[in-house]
Amino acid sequence: MITEIKYKKQICDMGKRIYEKGFVAANDGNISIRVSDNEFLITPTGVSKGFMTPEMIIKVDGQGNVLEGIPPFRPTSEMKMHLRIYQVRQDIQAVVHVHPPYATAFAIAGIPLDQAIMPESVVYLGTIPVAEYGTPSTNEIPDAVQKFVHHHQGVLLENHGALTWGKDLEHAYYLMESLEFTAKINWIAKQMNGDRELSKKHVQSLVELKTKMGINSKSPIGAETAEGIHAQKITPPLEQSLSEHDINLIVEKVTKNVLEEMKKLF
Repeated sequence: MITEIKYKKQICDMGKRIYEKGFVAANDGNISIRVSDNEFLITPTGVSKGFMTPEMIIKVDGQGNVLEGIPPFRPTSEMKMHLRIYQVRQDIQAVVHVHPPYATAFAIAGIPLDQAIMPESVVYLGTIPVAEYGTPSTNEIPDAVQKFVHHHQGVLLENHGALTWGKDLEHAYYLMESLEFTAKINWIAKQMNGDRELSKKHVQSLVELKTKMGINSKSPIGAETAEGIHAQKITPPLEQSLSEHDINLIVEKVTKNVLEEMKKLF
């Protein structure tokens, strides 16, 4: 009982952290912890993660039956997603699902975080795939996520948000923080037209380090580069992606619009 009270407080503290970080808005997101082989603590539906108290946290079994809970609080409608992960991997002790802005933008765009852009993301995070869209509260999302649970530490949920799992709640949360940071850096680099990927040679060195540290997750492959080149551009410059004909059409259209606006002024 004392341990469960401690876990409930930890979930509330984590809920406040993700709310203050802007990883969720309103009543978004959900958190869970395994307390025994077939017992789990999980956040309630319809409650802001930034304002939870321990008595709101609900205890369920592996089939989703409520074992302990104070009305009117009910388990999150996305409980099935959490329980599936625990079912597939007995070593997982905590799951975090939130909607961090940059990671969610990648999820909406259907773009995985699978490029070797930073050493830290290669070693600690690995690749983050996109799990195909599913209707919330159904088995569609658990089915989509299940195929990635063994070889990844998290996924982007298509048009939805992000999901991470770990050996404890702190681990699951820090993976989410790393995921969002990687997505943000990736996005900023793309806006600067400077997103470059580490070479296969450098990625392999990082993978060896990762293996020594006992981190088990799929890693990016890295870019095919010439000997001596450390990184290679990922996104081609805009002028390379447009033909000369396309550019001329754009210039012609813009010029026409400008002339028409000038006529209105004189």
